[in-house]
Amino acid sequence: MIEAAMLWNEPNNKSHWDPGIDPDWSRFGAMVRGASRAIRVENPDLPQVLGGISPIDPGFIRRMDELGALDGLDAVAVHGFPLDWNLWRIHDWPEKIDEIRAVTGLPVWVSEVGVSTFGADEVQAWGLQRTAELLVGRAPRIHWYSLYDLPREWEATTRHKEAEGSSYYRHFHMGLLRQDGTPKPALEVFARHTPHLGLCQWFHFEDHRLDDAVAWMRRLGVTHLRTGLSWADSFRPGALDWFDRQMAALAEFETTVTFCFTPEHRGIAAHHTSAPQVPEEFAEFCAAMIRRYAPGRVGVAAAPLPEPAGLA
Repeated sequence: MIEAAMLWNEPNNKSHWDPGIDPDWSRFGAMVRGASRAIRVENPDLPQVLGGISPIDPGFIRRMDELGALDGLDAVAVHGFPLDWNLWRIHDWPEKIDEIRAVTGLPVWVSEVGVSTFGADEVQAWGLQRTAELLVGRAPRIHWYSLYDLPREWEATTRHKEAEGSSYYRHFHMGLLRQDGTPKPALEVFARHTPHLGLCQWFHFEDHRLDDAVAWMRRLGVTHLRTGLSWADSFRPGALDWFDRQMAALAEFETTVTFCFTPEHRGIAAHHTSAPQVPEEFAEFCAAMIRRYAPGRVGVAAAPLPEPAGLA
């Protein structure tokens, strides 16, 4: 079942939101406010979470508060990868959580944390164990990123691709399972910490790994999952068929569904990181997904919003 709706992914990271279009995040704040209200119409009881921030920046959370973007939300979230991308040590995790708690009274989720095997499998195994020691009991939700390595034939969702050097290639080695499905040493470590550790696994459109992922999560004792439904993908032919299949396959897990990624033809710029031309269209997409996969109690919701273009 859907446990929570998450609004966007890493909004303060230029690989996911274009600061050239929205330098003060006012467009993003307005979009979140509208989407939150639309979701409340469909299901007033469903928890809502601000998209996990990366880097962990208290100033961004303060700005969201100033813009009223946190008013309808139930939690904020952070992402951290200190052994791969961040400029702080893994041992600093408690302090990083406290930095965000100091500027908001909302619970702080860790919706992505992980370690790559880019350098060595053993680094990931050690990092997972240390992460669990530092975070279990400190955050209501911890989603380990991820179950699978990113296939080499695909692209990582970053702005500058291979120009980022090893930072780019680390994206392909974050899984507990290799691309061919064989386990890494950290898989056994992860299994010792479920259900306290959940998983974050993004499924691409018509992802061939979906059924195997469900089997692995059952085997590992995973109860909490974070994944996404892409607004951009909603314009693909057969989008609803794929969304239905994905959500049916994941129904047994407590799933946080992340809504993000601007369709190129609906953004101010033709890119998934762009602010939308019409923010209400993102709200309509979020409402349609909640109405379809996590409807509220009969008689509670107000009149529904129309189905957004691309899903009719």
